[in-house]
Amino acid sequence: MNQSKNMQYVFFLSVVAALGGFLFGYDTAVISGTISLVSSQFGLTTLQSGWYVGCALVGSITGVIFAGALSDRLGRKKTMILAAVLFSASAIGCAVAADFDQLVIFRILGGIGIGIVSIVCPLYISEISPASHRGRMVSLYQLAVTTGFLGAFLMNYFISRNAADYSAPSPMMMQILGSEIWRGMLGAETIPALLFFVVIFFIPESPRWLIVKRREVEASNIFSKIYSDSSDIVFQINETKQMLNMEKISDWKLLLSPGIFRAVLIGSAIAILGQFMGVNAVLYYGPSIFETSGLSSGDSLFYQSLIGIVNMGTTVLALLIIDKVGRKKLVYIGVTGMILSLVMIGLYFLIGESMGMTSLFLLGCFLAYIFFTAGSISAVIFVFLSEMYPTKIRGLAMSIAGLSLWIGTYLIGQLTPWLLEKASPAGTFFLFAFMCIPYMLIVWKLMPETAGKSLEDIERFWLKNSKERI
Repeated sequence: MNQSKNMQYVFFLSVVAALGGFLFGYDTAVISGTISLVSSQFGLTTLQSGWYVGCALVGSITGVIFAGALSDRLGRKKTMILAAVLFSASAIGCAVAADFDQLVIFRILGGIGIGIVSIVCPLYISEISPASHRGRMVSLYQLAVTTGFLGAFLMNYFISRNAADYSAPSPMMMQILGSEIWRGMLGAETIPALLFFVVIFFIPESPRWLIVKRREVEASNIFSKIYSDSSDIVFQINETKQMLNMEKISDWKLLLSPGIFRAVLIGSAIAILGQFMGVNAVLYYGPSIFETSGLSSGDSLFYQSLIGIVNMGTTVLALLIIDKVGRKKLVYIGVTGMILSLVMIGLYFLIGESMGMTSLFLLGCFLAYIFFTAGSISAVIFVFLSEMYPTKIRGLAMSIAGLSLWIGTYLIGQLTPWLLEKASPAGTFFLFAFMCIPYMLIVWKLMPETAGKSLEDIERFWLKNSKERI
């Protein structure tokens, strides 16, 4: 194939879809700056505080369960529109919630949106991207997630620093940005949510989904905007049709076929293990963890913002090299660094005081941990999941793997406070370090290197149920 590609157009489509990742990141991370404020205002118990953190994750699990089936039935584009509506309703609702029960309901709505975009956005990007650039384009989604994290951290810090001096003629705005600033932190998501809703209407449906639905003329028109050579367009359509012809069985029978079921199990394993390696514990409870080291709440929010900056910057680096270096090598390097960083954090809490270690040492260890995490497992997980499965059941298979990811995220959200209390901070971070080992072994022994391979080539590998690398 000539493979003459219009990468500017592909980049535009990928950026629009990646906005869902920004909302994912913001909605996930904004919670860290509001936990103590909401708990104090509503007089929450420890269990209720955990439910406040975990309720959005329950929504995410619900969203993941239905996202694959919705995207396979309605299309990727319509499913993203639904997610944008949920994010908008959640942000506005949280800003004006009358009581804790209403706040939880609106957080759950946002969580459903998170679950949906965590499946459909990287899936869409993988289906419109040429193989040689697919890792980089899907990584834009993860970059958007980390940008959302940073946006939430900075927004929390900005609102908290300026709340005392804020004045407004409107009592509602005074409440949102002055006296009850958690409302402003949560409500600020309204702007990107509405932007996401609008720009989705400027992108086409996934051409591979259209081929599955036998709408080949529409798919050809979209491919013509990506590939300038007609032979490339014909090749892409024929490749997808060829694999569909090999899959003339029901969706569930295909899902349970030996090779594909093996891929689903592997994807689910790396998805859930990635959550038990500590990254979301840091994102959710970072300020609380820093406060245990003696920092003030203001300093801890500032440190959390630094973590967000490193997270985003490292994701940019990973995006630039993922297609050249390969997914697996990034994992080997990054997870090794994660283990070392987590062990150092554990040692700080175990013997740091007696050794005269300062909070700056702790910050350095956390920044190193985030650097290695963002450059490895965070960068590759959505790339892996978006390219592992056959076109016909890609949404369904991703939902199953994504469900395991969100179950792991929920468990970490609920268990981290208990672990920090019962196992101590040192024991908690040593546990996270230990959980890196099975992740590394699974990627090493069971995952194929997918960089540079077409989605159809990867599908053939799994369908053959081969243990050889493609």
